[in-house]
Amino acid sequence: MKLQTIVWKEGKTYVIKEAVTGVTTQGKTIEEAMKNIKEAVTLYLEEMPKIRSELRHMNAIGAVSVEIS
Repeated sequence: MKLQTIVWKEGKTYVIKEAVTGVTTQGKTIEEAMKNIKEAVTLYLEEMPKIRSELRHMNAIGAVSVEIS
């Protein structure tokens, strides 16, 4: 299962949010943040088996940046 994530930097911390579940975590490096989001989403989905099933059948095609004023 591939996660669709958004990553941004707040000060010295990288924040990462999974787009479908809304699970958010952080790390001192991008690699640490990615490791943390994998673990956090895995734990979240263990508690939400219906969502896990739905995610397996999604065909996400990518991420798109949209600028608003």
